[in-house]
Amino acid sequence: MIERETIFILDFGSQYTQLIARRVREAHVYCEILPFNTSWAEIQAKKPKGLILSGGPQSVFAPDSPHPDPAVYDFEGPLLGICYGMQLLALHLGGRVEPASRREYGKAELSRTHPGCLFEGLPDRMQVWMSHGDHIESPPPGFNIVAQTSNAMAAMEDSGSGRFGLQFHPEVVHTPLGMEILKNFLRVCGCSGDWNVSSFIEESVAQIQARIGDQRALCALSGGVDSSVAALLVHRAIEDRLTCVFIDNGVLRKNEFEEVLETFRANLRLNVVGVDASVRFLDRLSGVSEPERKRKIIGEEFIRIFEEEALKLGQVKFLVQGTLYPDVIESVSVKGPSAVIKSHHNVGGLPEKMHLQLVEPLRELFKDEVREVGRQLGLPAAFVKRHPFPGPGLAVRIIGEVEPGLLAIVREADKIVETEIRKAGLYDRLWQAFAVLLPVKSVGVMGDGRTYENVVAVRAVHSLDGMTADWAPLPPDLLGAISSRIVNEVRGVNRVVYDISSKPPSTIEWE
Repeated sequence: MIERETIFILDFGSQYTQLIARRVREAHVYCEILPFNTSWAEIQAKKPKGLILSGGPQSVFAPDSPHPDPAVYDFEGPLLGICYGMQLLALHLGGRVEPASRREYGKAELSRTHPGCLFEGLPDRMQVWMSHGDHIESPPPGFNIVAQTSNAMAAMEDSGSGRFGLQFHPEVVHTPLGMEILKNFLRVCGCSGDWNVSSFIEESVAQIQARIGDQRALCALSGGVDSSVAALLVHRAIEDRLTCVFIDNGVLRKNEFEEVLETFRANLRLNVVGVDASVRFLDRLSGVSEPERKRKIIGEEFIRIFEEEALKLGQVKFLVQGTLYPDVIESVSVKGPSAVIKSHHNVGGLPEKMHLQLVEPLRELFKDEVREVGRQLGLPAAFVKRHPFPGPGLAVRIIGEVEPGLLAIVREADKIVETEIRKAGLYDRLWQAFAVLLPVKSVGVMGDGRTYENVVAVRAVHSLDGMTADWAPLPPDLLGAISSRIVNEVRGVNRVVYDISSKPPSTIEWE
């Protein structure tokens, strides 16, 4: 591993911890996340340029609240506490933290009250994103209050000791100038910004070669950008010892199995095997309505099929997956106490016993970083820009049991949404756009008759990384065209609604 300047984040459970890392890397500074209870000796051995204490869901007053090794507070370099991390910093260094009389959640206006290193070059007032129940009543000795909102102390710092605290989240898009604040912290850390995608590719190829050696590997292709980039990266490392497997699990989009196989074989020149296991998956999903159970069934079945394909090829020890940071943080807590949102079939949905060893070269990257890796590896633009599609596919876009008739409905509706979005020239401007079949029916009128049929929800969002998202205000004419086509062309639907919720508090997918 090439030694480089690195910022380390101690994870106290915030869903935004990975997003902090993504923002730091966006500034071309390499960043890693460590569990909150990592020993100081281990941290010190990594030679950090700076440390960040993440936010977290707990109160510092809770008896089981996470605390770092006390030696962390004696770190001689710059130290930044964000939200819960700021409260830990204040509590340990002699400040006073108390439960807030009013929880502050969402957008707030920050006002600067004192010159500060982290706000250098920024306006006196700005929008920030708050999410806290406790607040700082008084800062530790030596600290200045440099910013406030109407409800709380928003920022404190002791520039002499290199200690900084932010009550808000600078890493989310709802804090528009948050990136500038983080860049100011990196400047204080003395970071030059030498990390980029090219260096990631070079190191990943070397790591893959060291891990797989002269063995063979299978790559789980899904047709999306993540698995495509993972395949190209591993192919660069081990060449023809990689075999890609694309499985029809019965819950793919319309015509996807045939189209993806043709595209991969013609454009990417990878060795691709297609497996039609649609009946097998749908039999196992029959009667299952609980979303986590759907994910685990699909995840387990995927692995069993890959193991079967590996046996056909002989000695295959490794399975390559396009797992990303958001898949990990929203599935299982592997580096800190972050709360689980859902299991991704690549992560929390995997069976406990597997005969194949996982290789996940993209596990520490966000979607936009993966897309840039894809561009540099020569992935066609159609793949690079493709909207994310959940591993469990349309199974989690049917709220309730997965039945062939319902699959036909959501598949046709989803195709109409994509077609109309593309026709309007908006596909590349959106993070995702899709249809969801709801578990309700409504009364309608078609012709001269009364109907009692299904409801489809349309979802379209803007996002930078999938960790947060805003609903997209699609033009009324476009929404009208989508609704009209679905109701007229998809038998069994008489009503279309539009989802106008953001993440958080919602997720992008419905299940």
